[in-house]
Amino acid sequence: MQAATKWRAGVTVVRAAALDQALRGPSGSGRATVFDFAGSGGDKTWIGMATVPPQAKTGAHHHGRHEVAIYVVNGRSEIRWGERLEFAADIGPGDAVYFAPHVPHQEFNPDSAEPAVFLVVRSDDERIAIKLDAVPVETPETVF
Repeated sequence: MQAATKWRAGVTVVRAAALDQALRGPSGSGRATVFDFAGSGGDKTWIGMATVPPQAKTGAHHHGRHEVAIYVVNGRSEIRWGERLEFAADIGPGDAVYFAPHVPHQEFNPDSAEPAVFLVVRSDDERIAIKLDAVPVETPETVF
C-alpha cells in the first residue's frame, strides 16, 4: 500500500441527512446509532465540546490509541487527514466524523465570522494529543 493512500479509510463521515433518515425510518424508535463503541461502561469515555474560531485551524495531530468522534453542533469545518493531510471533507451542522486511532488530522474553520462547535467523544479520558510536523499537500483529495 502506498503511504499516500494509507490513511484514506481512517475517517468516516456520517451526514446529518443519513442520521435524520435513520431517526425517522420505519422503526420509528427516534434513535440511531452513529458509531458503535465497545465497553460502554462510561469510565473510559470522554465527552466534551471543542470550538475552532473563525479562520483558525488546529495543527496536524493525532490522538494515539483513542478513537474519536465529533458531531458538528454549529458552523462549518474542513477536516483534513493523512500523513500530509492529503484527504479532506467539508462538514457542517448535524454531520458526524469518526477518527480511527493514530490518524493524523487537522480541523480548519473557513468561515470569517462564525466559530465551528463540535461535540467530541473519545474512547479514553486521557488527554492524548500528539503534535505532528506534517507538511500539508497544497490541494487535498475531497473524499466525502
